Amino acid sequence: MNDANASGEGTHVERVRARGHENVTGEHASTVEVTTDDWLTPAGDCIVGVEADGTPADFNDAFVDACQSSEATITAEFAVDAGEETLTDTITGRGDPELTFEGDRSLVGRTSEYVDDRTVFVDADGAAADLDRELIDALAAGAELTLTLTVESGEN
Repeated sequence: MNDANASGEGTHVERVRARGHENVTGEHASTVEVTTDDWLTPAGDCIVGVEADGTPADFNDAFVDACQSSEATITAEFAVDAGEETLTDTITGRGDPELTFEGDRSLVGRTSEYVDDRTVFVDADGAAADLDRELIDALAAGAELTLTLTVESGEN
């Protein structure tokens, strides 16, 4: 299950837990995705986690509202338990008034401005292909993933 909490005025956090899969390659250059599906084909090169315990449709209303501003900064931290250490990497994007958070199967971050019901941030500074290769290798070996999404409203 996802955790929703506010860590300060204008800041909201959602956490989604998932696991890696042998077909995780992290090669997609414009998107990164986590899915509730328990399977992954080699064609899913943007998917870095399966069996996610949350989707955009589950997110807290305050988090969603904060993300629906083009001034919002959304940070996605990927933390992978690699046994003796935790590997982390971050992708930062922005919000958009068109984000609906209605997706109930997967969540997607995008380098483009394209929005659908799965999109949780746009105009990102990276995608699956930009994530640390050690982190991707650990996910391909089935490691546990915690995705922490933090939105800063951009309003002071």
